[in-house]
Amino acid sequence: MPEMFFDSFGAFLEMGGHGFYVWLSFGLTLLLIFGNILYARISRRTFFRQFAQRQIRLGRKRTITSPVVQKTQEDTVIKL
Repeated sequence: MPEMFFDSFGAFLEMGGHGFYVWLSFGLTLLLIFGNILYARISRRTFFRQFAQRQIRLGRKRTITSPVVQKTQEDTVIKL
């Protein structure tokens, strides 16, 4: 069984006297990552709401769906 570097869990948390800085950096990093994910989700939702409102205002009320493919004898035409 491999030998542990720290003698106890308390020593692991203290990190040789540097525990405050180590755990603070981990905490801030996780906070920034989750904040960035949350910001991206809120921005995306806001964009689609504003886009839908603009489409309604311009009289082009359409839902965003996958394109409809219509086959003709000559070629395939994609209509949105």
